[in-house]
Amino acid sequence: MRCGRASVRFCLGFVLGLALASLLAAVIMVSGSRRYLVNREVNRMVIEPDGKYQTSEPWLEKSVLDRELQDIRDPLRDLENIDGHFYHDDDTEVQRLAKEVRVLIWVMTSPKTLQSRAKEVRDTWGTRANQILFFSSKSDPDFPTIGLDVPEGRQHLLEKTNRAFRYIYDNHMDDADWFMKVDDDTYVIMENLRYFLSGENTSEPLFFGHHFHSPYRRLTRLKNLPLHYHSGGAGYVISKEALRRFGEKGWDESVCRQSLGAEDVGFGECMINLGVRISDSTDALGRSRFHCFRPLSFTSGIFPGWYRLFDANGARKGAEAMSDYAISFHYIKPDEMRLMNYFIYRLQPYGVLHGLQNLNRKHSDTLTDHMEINVGRP
Repeated sequence: MRCGRASVRFCLGFVLGLALASLLAAVIMVSGSRRYLVNREVNRMVIEPDGKYQTSEPWLEKSVLDRELQDIRDPLRDLENIDGHFYHDDDTEVQRLAKEVRVLIWVMTSPKTLQSRAKEVRDTWGTRANQILFFSSKSDPDFPTIGLDVPEGRQHLLEKTNRAFRYIYDNHMDDADWFMKVDDDTYVIMENLRYFLSGENTSEPLFFGHHFHSPYRRLTRLKNLPLHYHSGGAGYVISKEALRRFGEKGWDESVCRQSLGAEDVGFGECMINLGVRISDSTDALGRSRFHCFRPLSFTSGIFPGWYRLFDANGARKGAEAMSDYAISFHYIKPDEMRLMNYFIYRLQPYGVLHGLQNLNRKHSDTLTDHMEINVGRP
C-alpha cells in the first residue's frame, strides 16, 4: 500500500505515538517494581483492591524512589544472616540492657562437636552475647577455641569447668558483670537472661540456674548441709562477686574439688563453700526460666525418673509452668538451633503487639542464706 504526503505524516505520527506510549509503560512498570521491592524490604506492603501500594507508616515517596536497586536487601539472600530485628521492631529496651547488663558466655565444647554444635551456637544466639568464649580440650585458633589441656570425657568436666572459670577470672574479670557457663547444645535467649539479671546485684555473691537438690549426702562433702546446685546442661550464671571469690579461693582443694564427681554437683558444692548464695530463678508467677531439657519435654511432662527426684520445683509440666521470659533449653540439636532462632526471633502473629511484662521478683530469702558454711573444711 502506498501513502501520500498526508498519509506519511499520519503514519509517522502513529509510530512515534506508539513508541512514546511503550516507553511510558516501561517507566511505570520499573517504578512500580522498585516501590514493591522497597516496601518488601521493610515488610509493610499492603496491596489494596485498586492496586495502590500503602505502608503502615508515612514515608517520603521521593526519597524511596530515588534509592538504587542494589541498596535494597534481598530477604532470600540474607535469610541466614539476618538478626531478630529484621522487621524493624523497637529494640530500645534490648539495646539498653545489652549495655547495662554485660554477660560473658563461655561454652564447653570439644574437638568432635566444634564444627557442628559449637558452630551453631556461635552463629545463632551466641551473636547476641556481650562476649562469648569457647573452651575445649585443645586450642583451635581458626574457630577460635581456648584449650584447657584436659582430656575429654564426663569424668573430666569438673576440671574443665574449674580451669575455664579460672581463665576468665585471670583474663576477663572486668569485661562483664555476669558470667554464664553453657554446653554446646544449650540455647540461651540473651534478652530474657539480661532482663532477669537486671533485677539482681552483681556485687553480691549470687548463683542462678535450673535448681536441683538431692537427699543423697554421699554425693557431696557437705556433711551438715543439704545438697543444692544448678544443672550444668541448662547453664548457670554467677555474679562478679562470686567469680572473685572463686578466683581467690577456688583453687584450694579443701574448698572446691578440682576433679572427679559430677560437674554441676561439684561446682554447686564449691559455691556453697565460698559463701555464694544458690538462689531461686523462677519468675514472679513461680514458673521456670532455666531448663535442662528440650521444650517438648516440659510441655509433655515426659521426664526421666531421676529428674522428678532432683528437681527442686517439683518437676512441673505444661507450657503454663514455663516462664514467658524463659532463658535456656538443653539438648538442642544443631539443626534445631536455627529452628529455635526462627521461632523466637522471626515468627510472629500479624497484628499482635506484645507489651513488656514485669516478671522479676526480688528474692528476700535465698536457699543458702541460713546455712552454716564451713569454708576450707573438707
